[in-house]
Amino acid sequence: MKKLLLLSGVLILVLFLMSSSDPMDLPTVNNSAFQVGEKLRYRITYGFVDAGEATLEVKSTSKTGNGRELFHAVGIGRTLGGFNAFYKVDDRYESYLDKKGVFPWFFVRRVDEGGYKINQDYAFKHHQAKVDNGAGKTFKVPTGVQDMISSFYYARTLNFKNIKKGKTFEFPCFMDDELYNLKIKYVGEEIIHIRKGKFKCMKFVPVVQTGRYFKSEEDVNFWVTSDANRIPVLVKAKIPVGIVKMHLVEWEGLRNELSSKLK
Repeated sequence: MKKLLLLSGVLILVLFLMSSSDPMDLPTVNNSAFQVGEKLRYRITYGFVDAGEATLEVKSTSKTGNGRELFHAVGIGRTLGGFNAFYKVDDRYESYLDKKGVFPWFFVRRVDEGGYKINQDYAFKHHQAKVDNGAGKTFKVPTGVQDMISSFYYARTLNFKNIKKGKTFEFPCFMDDELYNLKIKYVGEEIIHIRKGKFKCMKFVPVVQTGRYFKSEEDVNFWVTSDANRIPVLVKAKIPVGIVKMHLVEWEGLRNELSSKLK
């Protein structure tokens, strides 16, 4: 009898350890919008001048997050031409995204803007609902929280089927050691004309947090292809000294046909 009780106790302990090693179910999404090999290049204009460019690329990686397979998303931004003379920008962002849930396990930020530098190395521990900022601090966050780059990809997996004007989407994002709820509102369909042609798009505006970056929703607008790729083709933002635009100029490795591009 003692041996039977001992054996039962060992089995219970093993089951407890197995269940407690991953105490919660991690979120999953249906990603039919992007894949490894996708690369998007944008031109940033101030007025009629090309001020900079940005690229976003999805790469493969052998790195894992708590044993799970990942995408490696890399975003690079830099100034062009004469803008380098008075305010040079050289930014690099990296996010290692969970393939099943499209949320980050690791985030790397290397910013150099006019000599102002930011270095961040975040480790997201979604199975523990925590994030380590790499500088000795740990923060409690919701499981599945996004970072600055992963938000771009996660938003493309949202369910836009039968979407109606005024529909608002919301999800948590951790940046600069703070937790925010990002909200975007659907405005309607529009045809947008940029350098690369005409695109049938869905228009969105962020539901902004007053006093953080922009004063009102009308200060930022962005247009996303109405096809399955859901690529932002144009972003327009009002700043104190004018209007800045970011528009798509090159793409490759898309998961789906770019059917929103009009002839």
